[in-house]
Amino acid sequence: MTKGVSRPPQSKGAGNERRLVRSGEDFDIIMGFLGFWALVLLVVTVWMEVTGQFALWWALGLLATLLALYGMVRLRRRLPDRR
Repeated sequence: MTKGVSRPPQSKGAGNERRLVRSGEDFDIIMGFLGFWALVLLVVTVWMEVTGQFALWWALGLLATLLALYGMVRLRRRLPDRR
């Protein structure tokens, strides 16, 4: 460092915004994954019901997936928007 030249002070939170955006993108990926499996479970559950097979476990899996997706959407709202 040369004499007389000073750098601006670095904040301790440098990169924190980038981490929040990356975290939001991670949530988007997980929500897409859950959405895909919710759609698959919906199709399987409807098919099992239409054909008269036992669909309780498929329906419970669909319910759990939808609840997880709902929770992820609520958590995602707290994070910044994607750019």
